[in-house]
Amino acid sequence: MENRSIFKNISPLDHRYYQSNRELFDKLALYISEEAGISYCTRAEIALLKTHIEMQEQGNSELMQSLEGLEKKVDPELVYQEEEKTQHNIRALVNVINSLVSDKLKPYVHMGATSVDILDTANSMKMRDVTRRVILPILLELQDHLIRLSKDNAAVPQVGRTHGQHAVPITLGYTFAEYLSRLGQSIQEIDRLSKDQRGKLAGAVGGYNATSMISSDPFKMEEIYLDYLELKPSEYSTQMVEPEYLLRLLLEYNTAFGIIANLADDLRHLQRSEIDEVREYFSATQVGSSTMPQKRNPWNCEHVKSLWKAFAPRVMTFYMDQISEHQRDLSNSASARFQADYIAGFAAAVNRMNKILKGLTVNESKLMENLLVQGDMVLAEPTYILIAMAGVNEGHETVRKATLKCNETGEKLYEVLQKDSPELWGKIKEQLKKVTGMDAQEFYDKPELYRGKTVEKTLLLVERYKEVSKNIREGLNANR
Repeated sequence: MENRSIFKNISPLDHRYYQSNRELFDKLALYISEEAGISYCTRAEIALLKTHIEMQEQGNSELMQSLEGLEKKVDPELVYQEEEKTQHNIRALVNVINSLVSDKLKPYVHMGATSVDILDTANSMKMRDVTRRVILPILLELQDHLIRLSKDNAAVPQVGRTHGQHAVPITLGYTFAEYLSRLGQSIQEIDRLSKDQRGKLAGAVGGYNATSMISSDPFKMEEIYLDYLELKPSEYSTQMVEPEYLLRLLLEYNTAFGIIANLADDLRHLQRSEIDEVREYFSATQVGSSTMPQKRNPWNCEHVKSLWKAFAPRVMTFYMDQISEHQRDLSNSASARFQADYIAGFAAAVNRMNKILKGLTVNESKLMENLLVQGDMVLAEPTYILIAMAGVNEGHETVRKATLKCNETGEKLYEVLQKDSPELWGKIKEQLKKVTGMDAQEFYDKPELYRGKTVEKTLLLVERYKEVSKNIREGLNANR
């Protein structure tokens, strides 16, 4: 086997991103590397041999036992050497397997199958396993961080923002709860779709032509074959498994990727010098700029967004791989190989976001300072609603004009209303007391009290997704 420096590799996934994600990428390699691909195809061929033994040899235990350890004996390098001769990857694998089994089993190797019965079935196993053993665990770790940040900051005041402008008060926990909910829904869908990857043993055009020469019940034969691999048969297959099973899973990956990129972008903006509400961890030896020693750039968040920019557009090839001429062509043979790159890029982004959230610090004093930067102007909304609830028309316009005066004079909103509209101010006080039981002076002195049900909603979502995480983890552990 050739040894070479990883720094001679062309793809940054194989040097830069491998270096920063060694443990993660080594796990991914068990499922989506070229070696793993050959291993999964070997498992599919072994399952076919077991099916023949069960159906043609009455489940002969000696023959079944002879297959133990076969997968480990198939050397990927030998398969590649054989492919140089055959110019066909599955025939090369079949030839290697044929050289390793007994004479009794040789006629059964690959019998009744076409290449894609093996390839698509192997790919479904591969996608199921990498999702359930690598991707879902790191996504659940990310969800755990969001649960913690949502809960710990459920009542920490923050100003809400729309169009980059201050809106009305919320809480920092509620900000995190947005991503807890969005990502949590996507994780549930990834979990569901990963359990519905399909296989096939339906032959060259999906019509069970070949297996009809072997069994009077080729549907049953397909079920036996796939049972060994813990898969269900595709509802309708051509030479290929229907592409939508895989497509939907990859699209949900991409949905989760977009949610994580959105979170990274929000966190990056909250780290701006003039906002400074949260901070990524910054080590004692870390350098923010090659020329400005004071810089503490939010580079990890930027990195996550950049990975999303690099890999999200590849979703177009996932859609394009839906299309195959008639029962099959080879137009997805190259493009589908790069699904592994996409999975690695997505996993690297999730891993990086886990690192960000684990070390994230919250600047509560700056959160309050930002909320109060316009004084009680963030209470313009409840003020106009209180006026309207008191039966006064044009409440919105009255408050709008009052805010303009506040901008001119620097006065507080309640001061302008008290001075210019004493009668109206009296109605505001009365209505506020009636609805909330609060004193008007306290309410306008503490705009953070106007936070709706953000705390309660945050805590509801925390409890919901704690239960979701528990249920998914139990399912993952049950399948190990």
